[in-house]
Amino acid sequence: MPQDKYDILKQYFGYDSFRAGQEMLIDSILAGRDVCGVMPTGAGKSICFQVPAMLMDGITLVISPLISLMKDQVNALTQAGINAAFINSSLTERQARLALENARYGVYKIMYIAPERLDTPDFLAFVGGADIAMVTVDEAHCISQWGQDFRPSYGKIADFIESLESRPVVSAFTATATPIVREDIINNLRMKDPQVEIAGFDRKNLYFEVRKPKNKYSALASFLEGKRDKTGIVYCLTRKEVEEVCEKLILEGYMATRYHAGLSSDERQTNQDDFLYDRAQVMVATNAFGMGIDKSNVSYVVHYNMPKNLENYYQEAGRAGRDGEAADCLLLYSGKDVKTNEFLIEKSRDTEYAGQETEKALKERDRERLREMTFYCHTQDCLRAYILKYFGERAENFCGNCGNCNDNFETVDVTIEAKKILSCVYRMNRQFGIKMIIDTLRGSKSQKILQWGLDKLTTYNISKLTEKSLRDIINHLILNEYLCQTNDEYPVIKLGAKANGVLRQGERVTMKLAKDEPEGREPSKTTQTVPVDNALLDRLKALRLEIAQKQNVPAFVIFSNSTLVDMCMKRPKSYDEMLNVSGVGKVKLERYGKEFLDAIVECADYVPDEKPHDHDTEPAEIEISQEPVTVRVIADRISCNLIQMGHKKITAVKLNEWLIHKGYLMSVSQEGKSTKVPTQKGIDSGIETRRSLIRGVYCDVNLYSKPAQEAIAGEFADILEFVR
Repeated sequence: MPQDKYDILKQYFGYDSFRAGQEMLIDSILAGRDVCGVMPTGAGKSICFQVPAMLMDGITLVISPLISLMKDQVNALTQAGINAAFINSSLTERQARLALENARYGVYKIMYIAPERLDTPDFLAFVGGADIAMVTVDEAHCISQWGQDFRPSYGKIADFIESLESRPVVSAFTATATPIVREDIINNLRMKDPQVEIAGFDRKNLYFEVRKPKNKYSALASFLEGKRDKTGIVYCLTRKEVEEVCEKLILEGYMATRYHAGLSSDERQTNQDDFLYDRAQVMVATNAFGMGIDKSNVSYVVHYNMPKNLENYYQEAGRAGRDGEAADCLLLYSGKDVKTNEFLIEKSRDTEYAGQETEKALKERDRERLREMTFYCHTQDCLRAYILKYFGERAENFCGNCGNCNDNFETVDVTIEAKKILSCVYRMNRQFGIKMIIDTLRGSKSQKILQWGLDKLTTYNISKLTEKSLRDIINHLILNEYLCQTNDEYPVIKLGAKANGVLRQGERVTMKLAKDEPEGREPSKTTQTVPVDNALLDRLKALRLEIAQKQNVPAFVIFSNSTLVDMCMKRPKSYDEMLNVSGVGKVKLERYGKEFLDAIVECADYVPDEKPHDHDTEPAEIEISQEPVTVRVIADRISCNLIQMGHKKITAVKLNEWLIHKGYLMSVSQEGKSTKVPTQKGIDSGIETRRSLIRGVYCDVNLYSKPAQEAIAGEFADILEFVR
C-alpha cells in the first residue's frame, strides 16, 4: 500500500515528481490547513486534492459545476485505480441512491457533487453520518460575482460546510483569478488562514496570435488546412456563427460537430461525447462548451470572435496543449466583435444580481474587462506578457513564442496622425466616442456629424487614413495614456496624461503596424525538436483507441499523447522500464503494460524516419533573389533547409540576433525605441535601409540585396550552430 504522497503520485498517476506549486498545497492539506490554489489550465490542479484525498481518513467531497467535468475526472480516477463517483442530475434516483450507499460503506475515497445537490435530503442524510475529510471547491472563481462565471448556487457552499458536525479541511482551486476574485473566494468560503499558492500563469507550450483578417472563414480554413489530423476547438460568439462555421467545415470534409445552448440537451451530450471520444476532431462551440473539459490532446483553440474578457479567453485558450505538447491559440478579431460583446453585456440574463447598484457596478466592470480584451487584440507588444501582467505576474517583454514577438510588425512614426487625433479630441470637447472621432477626421457627411456641427471643426476631413488604420492608432494612444476612455455604457474619449507632450512639447509617437502578409500564414509555434518514430506513435495511438472503445472511455484517459511520445522515445522492453515512462503508474501498467510493450516490440524493426542532426551536413541550396528582400523572406528560406534536416525553424527575430552577433547589424535606440541598422560590414555586404510607405505611414526597412543574401547563405553552418 502507498505510504506517502510520492507513492501515491507514482502508483496511481505515473509521475516521479510534482510540478511547481503542487507539493506545497498538498503538504498544507495533509497538515490540516485550508488552501486556495490558482493554477493555469494544464498545471495539475486535480493532483493537489486527489493525492491528499488518498492519504486522509474519510472521504473527500469535490464540488464541481459541470456534469462533463465530473465524468471526465471520475473516468480518469477509475482508470488510475482510484475508486470515485459523482452525483448530479445525469443519474437516475436509483443510481444516485446506490452511489450514496456505496459511499456509506467506504467504497469511495473521492466523490464529486454538483452544488445544487448539497441541500437535497438524501445527500444531507449521507453526510450526517459520514467522515468528511476534505471539501474541495473546483472552479472556485464561480463563487465570486467579480469572476467570469459567477454561479449563485456556489453561495450555499459555506453554509453547507458549517453545517457539518466536524469541520473538514477546505480547499479551493481555479485556473484564472484576479486578486479581487481570490479575495472573494477566501471570504465567501469562510476559509481559515488558508495557504494561498499562485502558480505561474505562463503556459510556455502555447503559441498566441491575433489576426485581423478581411474574411474570417477564409483565415480559419487556411489555418486548419495543415491540421486535418489534429484535434481542436473553434469558439464563436453566437449560435448563428457556430451553425455557419460548422456547416462549412463539414462540407470541406472535416469531422466537425457543434455545441451551443440552443441545441437539445441530448444533442449537446452526443456532440460533446463525439469530441471527447475522438469521433469528431473539431468542436465548433459558444462558450457554453468547455469549462472543466479534461481532454488532453487538443492541439489548437481558435477564437473566431474576440471573447468579452481575458479571464474567459485564457481559460478557453488554455484547453489547448494540456498534454504539454506545442499548441496554437489563434484569435480572429474584427471591430464587430466589440459591438457584439457590448450588446451581450448590456442584455445579459446569465447573471443574477443582488440589486440595481450591484448590477451597475458589475456591468461597469464587464465593460472595463472588454476594453482590456480589446487592447490585447490591438497591442503590438508581447501577447504572453500582456496576459501575464493582467493576472498580476511579472513578465519579460519578449517571449519569442507569440505572433507579436515573431517580427510580424514594423515600427513606424505616427506623430503627425497622433497630433491630428489629439487635436480633434480636444476640439470635440471630450464628448464623443471613437467612431465619431474617426468620422470627423475622415470628413464623413453623416447626419450625426452635421447635426453636432463637427464638420465646422478645423480637424474635419484632415486625415487620409482608412478607418481601420485610425482606429489602430487611437487604440495605441489609449494603451499608452495619450488618450483615455471613460468606463460608461457609451464610453467617451478624452485627452490622457501624456497628450500635452505630443501637442506642445514635440514628443514623437511610434508604434508597430502589422506587415502585409498572406492571409493563410500559419502561426509559428514551438516545435518538437526531438525525433519521434511516427510509425510507432501511430501504432500506439491505434492501440489506445482500440482499448478506449472497448471500455467506452475517451482515448486520452488511457494514456495522454505526451505519455505515448515518451514511450516512443524510451522504447521500454520490460515492465520496470515501462514504469520509467511519464504517466505510467502501477495500476495502468498492470492493466495495459503487456499490450503496449508488445506493440513496441512489433514495431522494433521500424527505423525512425529522421534527418541527421550534424551541423556539418550539406544543406540544400538556399534560394537567392535578384531583387532585394526582407529578413523575414531570408529566414523563411533558411527554415526550409532547417526543417528538412530535423531542426526547428529560425524566426526573423532570431536571424536578426545572428546578424547582430556576426556584426552585420547593430541595435540602436532612436526616440526611446530599439531599432536595427546596418553596420559598415552590413553595408559593404549589400544591406541597405529604405524609407517605405506602410499603411499610410513612412518607416525604415532593412533590405538585403543579392550579395547580402549570398553572404548570409554562405554562413549556413554558423546559423545552424546558433539556432541549436
